[in-house]
Amino acid sequence: MTDFFDALETRSQDERNAAQMAVLPAQIAHAKSNTKAFAELLRDVDPDSINSLYALAQLPVIRKSELLERQQANRSQDPFGGFSAVVRGPEMQRIFASPGPIYEPEGTTKDYWRTARALFAAGFRQGDLVHNAFSYHMTPGAFILESGAMALGCTVFPAGTGQTEQQLQAMTELCPAAYTGTPSFLRILVEKAIESGRDISSLKKASVSGEAFPPSLCQWLAEQGITGYQSYATADLGMIAYETAAREGLLIDEGVIVEIVRPGTGDVLPDGEVGEVVVTTLNTAYPLIRFGTGDLSAILPGTCPTGRTARRIKGWMGRADQTTKVRGMFVHPAQVAEISKRFEAVTKARLVVSGEMSNDQMCLKVETATPSEDLAKALADAVRDITKLRADVDMVACGTLPNDGKVIEDARSYE
Repeated sequence: MTDFFDALETRSQDERNAAQMAVLPAQIAHAKSNTKAFAELLRDVDPDSINSLYALAQLPVIRKSELLERQQANRSQDPFGGFSAVVRGPEMQRIFASPGPIYEPEGTTKDYWRTARALFAAGFRQGDLVHNAFSYHMTPGAFILESGAMALGCTVFPAGTGQTEQQLQAMTELCPAAYTGTPSFLRILVEKAIESGRDISSLKKASVSGEAFPPSLCQWLAEQGITGYQSYATADLGMIAYETAAREGLLIDEGVIVEIVRPGTGDVLPDGEVGEVVVTTLNTAYPLIRFGTGDLSAILPGTCPTGRTARRIKGWMGRADQTTKVRGMFVHPAQVAEISKRFEAVTKARLVVSGEMSNDQMCLKVETATPSEDLAKALADAVRDITKLRADVDMVACGTLPNDGKVIEDARSYE
């Protein structure tokens, strides 16, 4: 088992699906019984019926905006908006705040955020000293990685952010083997070390997150003797997916169920189609069901060359919330989806907003195998009915629109 964190990583996809679907009904029942929010949101749902991916896909997507609204509605009574299944005291060891602010509880289970698996894939091992440069202030970033490192048997230096000179001094004197933090700050540390002649050659591996990790930076770090891997985690969900030595997308964590849905809807897309990452976590302390991350990605075909068998996503590909203001009115991805659903002949739609300041123009581009003037007129009427705005309609052949997850494209000039 030296190559894998545990046996879960190499089980067949059928075994994984069966295991997850076996516990999913209990997780739904737990969420309904122990959280006010899901008691309301899933009031008409029979937990025992949610025993397949198809059944799961029929449940509503809970987006971060709704979570924030529920938290704001009753801050003094329940800062978590009714989504937490644990209360302050022995079951909840910390509370964090993310921008919004959105408050997140931390339960007491070992490796609560499930990051040990990702760190293991990045080469972290028992006995390593980890230089943790994520923020220890209010947000959970540092604790998310720290808990996983400690679960692996690593020792953690809580470096936090900033104070480059002091961090370099600590690195030269403590000789850490590994780094966790943003890739851009790691580059700053390495460049400063080179510039000042400091020896941080003990640093050989890194798990980076929080921002893009372009191949050019990955290669530059490798040239400095540091092998870096990226991971994808959020304060709400913990670890979602992580990179392996194969460097072919990000492997989905064993503790979550990931769907890719059309932005603005809960409709699951075929593998390969770019859409919003929606996650169901099997965490009983904070049991988020079909939680929309607002991030875009796509499922990759096949399995990881390392021998791990979980599905993979391409990685972060942009934001799914493409809400745009046109002529003083907000237009939402869900409205574009509603327009499409009215017409069986439409297989895909994309609203393009163009023009210059104070001269907004909208064009609804739709893929259809049966274009006609009647369809174009009906689509234009639907746009006006749903958005209260006028738009041209452009019908194109199926497969013409880009596979980039965009439902609303803002092509206006702001110069």
